[in-house]
Amino acid sequence: MTIRLDEMDRKILAQLQRDASQSLDDIAREVGSSKTPVWNRIRKMREAGIVGQQTVILDAEALGFEACFFVLIRTSEHEAEWQNRFLHALRARPEVQEAHRLAGDIDYILKVRVKNARAYDAFYQALISEVKIHNVTALLSMEEIKSTTMLPL
Repeated sequence: MTIRLDEMDRKILAQLQRDASQSLDDIAREVGSSKTPVWNRIRKMREAGIVGQQTVILDAEALGFEACFFVLIRTSEHEAEWQNRFLHALRARPEVQEAHRLAGDIDYILKVRVKNARAYDAFYQALISEVKIHNVTALLSMEEIKSTTMLPL
């Protein structure tokens, strides 16, 4: 299902990105509409797959996950069976917050959130015991300067 977004849809999406826990009344007031049309637009955008899962963003450091590593992976394996094992291993590891397959010299990049360097090492050891990896480079983030899930609508 394709949906054409107008300015009102974009305003609604911006409000949802800012705080999805807002009431329909609050969103309608912010976008200059009433509750029922806003609800209908959100429903249509959900049905079209534009609006997905709603969740809450937790403070990783407040919960003790103080280390964020970006893991660069090079592999010499490119067969479907290896890739399936690798993807299964990544999906099974809750420490992996993001995983991207890349073009260029690096095959994959992972964002891994753990309590400390020792916890990263445990993650690393578990990963390489599950799948053969040619080269791994782990980069520790010293400071998170910007992090957002908001799209520039």
